[in-house]
Amino acid sequence: MASVEKLLAKKLINISAIKLQPSKPFTWASGWKSPIYTDNRKTLSYPEVRTFIKIELTRMITENFSGIDVIAGVATGAIAQGALIADELSLPYIYIRSTPKDHGLENLIEGDLKPGQRVLVVEDLISTGSSSLKAVEAVRRAGGEVVGMAAIFTYGFPVAEEKFKDAGVELCTLSNYAAVLETALESGYITKEELAALKVWREKPSVWMQ
Repeated sequence: MASVEKLLAKKLINISAIKLQPSKPFTWASGWKSPIYTDNRKTLSYPEVRTFIKIELTRMITENFSGIDVIAGVATGAIAQGALIADELSLPYIYIRSTPKDHGLENLIEGDLKPGQRVLVVEDLISTGSSSLKAVEAVRRAGGEVVGMAAIFTYGFPVAEEKFKDAGVELCTLSNYAAVLETALESGYITKEELAALKVWREKPSVWMQ
C-alpha cells in the first residue's frame, strides 16, 4: 500500500495543484527559476482531496502533538484547512495575516488568542520557511506558545530545515518534494532525464538556470 506522502503527491499532481515543468520553468516572486509550481488552494475545489488532507492532517497532529489549545491557520493558503482541522478537533481557531490590516484594529492575528495558550500552526506550503516562521513569531509576540507546525507540503530545502531548527519549531508535513518526484516518475509524468534536473534544482534553487 502506498504511503500517505505518495498518495497525496498523486492527488496533487492529478488536480494540477502541483505542476512540473523542468524545460519551461516558472518564476517565483523571489525571482527564483523553478521547475515546480505548487498551489494547494486548488485542493479546496475537490471534496475528496480536501477531505483526505483534513483527515490526514488531523491524524498527524494528534499523533505528534499534545496539549493544543488553539489551531492557527496561516494566511492565505492555510486559512480554510486550518478551520477544517479546528472543527474536526473541536478547538478554537485563529488565523494569522502576512501583514496587519490597514484599517480598524490593524490586527495581525484574527480571532481570540489568550496569553499562555498552546498553539498548533497549520500551513499549506513550506518553501524557505521565512513566511511560515513569521506567523510563529506573531503568535509568540501575542503571548502564545507554539507547540509546532503541520503543513500539507514541503520542498525540503536545507535552508528551511535549518530555520525551523533555529526557531525551535517542530515541523510535520504530509508530503514532500521527494515523494512528488518518485510518484511523477512512476506515472510517466516526468522522464529520468527530467528527474535529474529536478533533483539538481532542489539542492541549489537560488542559482538554478543562472
